[in-house]
Amino acid sequence: MFEGLFSRGRNDDRSVDATAPIKPEITRPSIGLALGGGAARGFAHIGVLQTLAAHGIVPDVIVGTSIGAVVGGCYASKQMDNLESWARGLKVRSIFSYLDISLSGSGLINGGPLASKLIEALGDTRIEDLPLRFAAIATEFNTGHEIWLTRGRLSDATRASYALPGIFPPVKIGGRWLVDGALVNPVPVSAARALGARLVIAVNLNADLFGRGTIIADHGSDQEDDNAAAEMARPQGLRGMFSGEKSLRRQFFGTRGRPGIPTVMVEAFNVMQDRITRARLAGDPPDVLISPRLGKVGWFDFHRGADAIKIGAEAAEKAMEGITEALAGLSQPFAAK
Repeated sequence: MFEGLFSRGRNDDRSVDATAPIKPEITRPSIGLALGGGAARGFAHIGVLQTLAAHGIVPDVIVGTSIGAVVGGCYASKQMDNLESWARGLKVRSIFSYLDISLSGSGLINGGPLASKLIEALGDTRIEDLPLRFAAIATEFNTGHEIWLTRGRLSDATRASYALPGIFPPVKIGGRWLVDGALVNPVPVSAARALGARLVIAVNLNADLFGRGTIIADHGSDQEDDNAAAEMARPQGLRGMFSGEKSLRRQFFGTRGRPGIPTVMVEAFNVMQDRITRARLAGDPPDVLISPRLGKVGWFDFHRGADAIKIGAEAAEKAMEGITEALAGLSQPFAAK
C-alpha cells in the first residue's frame, strides 16, 4: 500500500516539490482569564465564557475574584450548564430563600443555603484535580494578605472569595480567616500571569463605575441637615420603646430618604473596589479587557441573570477582534526537536 502511494507521488507531475520550504506549525500562547467581582453582575461571566468557547477560545488558566471565582470554578469543573440554568431561573421570591439573615454572627447573612447549593454543584471537587490551572482570590482580613487558593476543596475556595465583609461571615481555610478577594485584587490579572498565562483576557464587571468618583471642592451643611438633626434629637416616648422591630427593619432595608445597612456597605465597597481596580489595571494591564456595560444591573439583581448573561455575551463578541489580534501577535512557530 505504501509502495503504491510513494510511486504515485513520484510519477505525478502535480506532486509537492520536495525542495519547497516546509511551513512551520504555529503554536498559540497559553490563555488566561481573569474574572472580576461584582455580585449579581457576575452572571455576565457566563455569557463571556460561552462566547469565547463558541469562537474556539479555551483557557489554560482561570483566576477569579468573588463571583468571578464562582463562575470560573463552575466552568473548570464542567458545571456551567447547571450554573446557567440556576441563574436564569432565579426570581425575586426565590432569592429570599438564600438570605438567612442573622444579627448574631459576623455577617448579616449566614450564607448556609448558598453554600449548600455550591456544595451540591461542586461536591468534593478539589482545585488540584481540575483540568486547568485555577485560583480563587481571597483576603486574609486581619493581615490584608492577598491569598491565592490553588488547592483544596473548590466549594470552600469560592465561598471564601465571595465572603463580602459584613454581609457574609469570613471562611476559615488552612488556619486563616478569609473574606472577599476584591478587597485586594478585584480583577486578578497578576495572578493569571503568575500561573502561566501568556495572554490574559480580563473581565471587569464594574466598568460603568469608572469615572464616577470626582472631587467636590466646596460643600457643607444646609437647612435640611439642621431639620434632620432636630428630628433625631426629639424624644421617642413609649411609641419608640415598643417599635424596636420596626426600627430594626428600617435600618436594615432603609427608607426612601435613607439607605439601609446593606446598601451603605455595598456602595462603600463599590467605591473602594473602583479605586483598587483602576490602580491594579494601570500597573498590570491585561492583553484584552472585556467590559460588559452592566450599569442597569445592580449588585443584588440576581433575578436579572438572563440580562447579565446576554450583556456579557455581547461584550465578548465585540472584543473578539482584539482577542484574535492578540493571539496572532503572541503565537510563535513550533520548533520541532
